[in-house]
Amino acid sequence: MPELHKRVEIHEATAELDINPVYFREKSCVIPRYELPEHGVLPRTALQVVRDELILDGNARLNLATFVTTWMEPEAELLMAECASKNMIDKDEYPQTAELEKRCVNIIGSLWHAPHGESVGCSTTGSSEACMLGGMALLWRWRARRKAAGLDTARPNLVMGTNVQVCWEKFCRYWDVEPKYVPVEAGRYHLGAAEAAAQCDENTIGVVVILGSTMDGSYEPVDAVNTALDALAATPGGPDVPIHVDGASGGFVAPFLQPGLKWDFRVPRVASINTSGHKYGLVYPGVGWVIWRDSEALPDELIFRVNYLGGEMPTFALNFSRPGAQVAAQYYNFIRLGFSGYQHVQQTSQDIAKYLSAEIDKLDQFELLSDGSDLPVFAFKLHDDIDKYSVYDLSERLRMRGWQVPAYTFPENLTDMSVMRIVVRNGFSMDLANLLLDDFRLHLNILEHHPQTQPPPEVQAKRQSFAH
Repeated sequence: MPELHKRVEIHEATAELDINPVYFREKSCVIPRYELPEHGVLPRTALQVVRDELILDGNARLNLATFVTTWMEPEAELLMAECASKNMIDKDEYPQTAELEKRCVNIIGSLWHAPHGESVGCSTTGSSEACMLGGMALLWRWRARRKAAGLDTARPNLVMGTNVQVCWEKFCRYWDVEPKYVPVEAGRYHLGAAEAAAQCDENTIGVVVILGSTMDGSYEPVDAVNTALDALAATPGGPDVPIHVDGASGGFVAPFLQPGLKWDFRVPRVASINTSGHKYGLVYPGVGWVIWRDSEALPDELIFRVNYLGGEMPTFALNFSRPGAQVAAQYYNFIRLGFSGYQHVQQTSQDIAKYLSAEIDKLDQFELLSDGSDLPVFAFKLHDDIDKYSVYDLSERLRMRGWQVPAYTFPENLTDMSVMRIVVRNGFSMDLANLLLDDFRLHLNILEHHPQTQPPPEVQAKRQSFAH
């Protein structure tokens, strides 16, 4: 069985950190790497030791692989530091932090056109936990419907594209739900409406539709899936299947950049939506949000109630103790930016993404798969006739300058297609974009004149600089 963290070998366990003498006042100082030291050190010594090791990490601002926020205002950082000691689960001890969470839920619910009244939802540690909660609600509702009809509940399944984030695979394994995958194909790099409906049956608890695929940044067609499921339900004995929208990235982009797009609670079959506050919600990790259409969409038996100022506060989460800092920072962003501020931030990111994709498309070597018109994210690949080097070679050369531009293969059915992808986030400026383009041109020129020996196909297939 694979281990999450392997046990350190004996010869490694005795390894020590030799501390620079200018960092401490003690006569000598040696710190074991994998054992608790016998004695402590001064605060500044400990700080410098950790800082010295962390300079080996990559520069977060140059990480074009991650969707996660890498920059916040100093005022937001100060607020997070002040709230780091507050435990979100202790709602009776920190009632105002609970109130800020409630306000955020209602703000997001309003943004997603939830029905009038108080929004039903909660904060989480990230969009992955929010996906788990959304999936649990679908499963419990399906079981209730089946039991009420006197039918068995032994074989639930969930329909989704092969491009889903790994958290959905985890959900299916942890809750014993059969995953029914819709493969991607050339020209369709995400879930198709007809293909999704074709996978559904009486045991389908729901269809997961992604608003912003991590593979290429494209939106899956929520409204079209809804129409296909309506047609399926209208057939004799056809199942009535709800939709969960995984808006991990797009949930904080589409309302501002594509306000006319029908993907949220305006679509009748959408039962729940999750998003990540620490992606395009512009907050440091980790915070996520999940909102249900109404109280009927969230089974009451999944909700726990805790004492809250002499009353009851409902809570629904997998995680328990976590800091209130990220929730406070989310509310800070909401009142700091407002609708127009978020719109400006996301529009700027998209403008830069579309500029970059257009400039890369002008290079003779590349073919665009997306251009940043949905999320400020785009993917591209080398033309099929280029065999002197691969996207992995280019990714490795860009890393020499600090750029982290991932190269990876598409999922099942397109595993022979290797691509690169660029995520543009707040803090990545037009100036940085032009510097990146300069390095693209430089290293492409080097690779053109110095062909790289490519490994055999079976080795090349395993050569990835990025994993979802």
